[in-house]
Amino acid sequence: MVLWVGGCGAAAWWQVSRAAHGNALSFMYAIEWPVFAVMGVLGWWALIHSEEVTDVERQERQEYERKMRAEAQIARALSAEPEDSTLAAYNDHLANITGRPKKRLWGH
Repeated sequence: MVLWVGGCGAAAWWQVSRAAHGNALSFMYAIEWPVFAVMGVLGWWALIHSEEVTDVERQERQEYERKMRAEAQIARALSAEPEDSTLAAYNDHLANITGRPKKRLWGH
């Protein structure tokens, strides 16, 4: 992290010196490099302090998703309008996707 922030600081200083010599575009880059440094620090902080999802939380989420799917199926069955075949196929496809196991993404 020290190398990242130091490198971004050095790049910002370099762009400030270029801007002082007349390169107008370097003013934007002189602002951009500190923003990159801050974004890197925030990303590092999020990685270090991310919490692991517990089995209880994962099970509660799965139960909630099952409940919502069941409610959607009931609402669709009670609908007075006949469902379009294309829409029905798309809804079946979405139901198939939601039934698959989820990939873990950064502790979510």
